[in-house]
Amino acid sequence: MAMKTAVFGLGAMGYGMAQSCLRAGLTVHGFDVVAARVEQFGAEGGAPGTVEDAAPGLDGAIVVVLNAAQVEAVLFGDAGVVPRLPRGAVVLGCATVPPEFAREMERRCAEHGVSYLDAPISGGAAKAATGQLSIMASGRAEAFSAAEPVLSATAETVFRLGDAAGAGSAMKAVNQLLAGVHIATMAEALAFGITQGIAPETFVEVITKCAGNSWMLENRAPHIVAGDYTPLSQVNIWPKDLGIVLEAAQAAGFSAPIAEAALARYQRAVAMGLGGEDDAAVAKVYASEAGIELPGAKR
Repeated sequence: MAMKTAVFGLGAMGYGMAQSCLRAGLTVHGFDVVAARVEQFGAEGGAPGTVEDAAPGLDGAIVVVLNAAQVEAVLFGDAGVVPRLPRGAVVLGCATVPPEFAREMERRCAEHGVSYLDAPISGGAAKAATGQLSIMASGRAEAFSAAEPVLSATAETVFRLGDAAGAGSAMKAVNQLLAGVHIATMAEALAFGITQGIAPETFVEVITKCAGNSWMLENRAPHIVAGDYTPLSQVNIWPKDLGIVLEAAQAAGFSAPIAEAALARYQRAVAMGLGGEDDAAVAKVYASEAGIELPGAKR
């Protein structure tokens, strides 16, 4: 029989994962604080029912929310799903969280006979929608086994990083250090180019064919050229994610000055009221400070 799942968090990434699970033949419930997203997913084939109704029959729960507090609320809050899940079910924790938090969730799930797979994701909304994510996973063998239908449906590459939660989140922190820095650096370079008379579209045309390119530059710089800051990945994500990086670095006695500099750029963007925009909007910080104009702003 098809695996019965629920996706908690129907944002850009969670919605795509839910769609990928549907295409793979899984039964999928979709839950989100935004009712319109739940209704939209239901119209596309999502299974009906409340968390309370659905949870006892689920084989797995996929949690794709913003932060650790939201993960804990989904799993163990007033309407928490874990106490309602049958023994042997699996939780896939896909949010970016501190490694120690992932270990705590694994321990608390085990108290209810539920497996926990520390499974942070990477690849962006487009790859989420096509089932081509990279998943940095760690957990017990039974967690991997129970989660296999979801992993097959949603990921192009699954990295098995250890037999306990925490290792997946540690690797995601490393990835987020690079990704956050790359976006901020892209914005800095593009804005610098404007001061030198280089049009943003020329910047993209040339740099994406040169050694200075990165996946984040190639993905985000076109948003600036289009003047389109529809949030596929919000500015608000980065103070949280780079905060996790710097907390882990501090605990390890490790200095991360470049990550600190990038974090300051995102914090400035939030202070300017840009937190809900696409993270490419960090370029507006540089534009404001340099007195330059970016391409026409569609919000």
